[in-house]
Amino acid sequence: MLIRAFRQHDLVPLTRLTIDTFRPFYEDSFRPLVGEVVFANQHGDWRDDYRRQVAGLHAPERHARVAVADTGDGLAGYVAWSVVPERRNGTITLLAVSPLHRRAHVGTALCEHAFAAMRAAGAEVVEIGTGGDPFHAPARALYEALGCTPLPVTVYYREL
Repeated sequence: MLIRAFRQHDLVPLTRLTIDTFRPFYEDSFRPLVGEVVFANQHGDWRDDYRRQVAGLHAPERHARVAVADTGDGLAGYVAWSVVPERRNGTITLLAVSPLHRRAHVGTALCEHAFAAMRAAGAEVVEIGTGGDPFHAPARALYEALGCTPLPVTVYYREL
């Protein structure tokens, strides 16, 4: 597996991977939990939201980068991050790993790659966010294994 910089031809497969990765959260977890009104208001267009977001993730002029894990036969996953140089702060924006490559340390390798790039850009601290629900448990375990400290946050939704 080679971790390399994003290339424009990666956009379609990365967008597809993102939608496939997070579909179970939105459709099988979030929607049933909050109901149709809240779901439609908060994430009713989640697929198109990802299409727009993924298209703008790699923007070196804004200190935002994407690296992909390339197996030679396809993409195993990707990580997107940004750095705010004046704050010496980095943020992992998105991490997605193909189901075929999960539990094979692809996420770890991608995060470590991003951490090294952020360090090289002057970052001293990294922020990674994820959900507290069962769908996001593997992400929480990964981030804690990487030495990240969780900060419990609770978000409440209510239909009016």
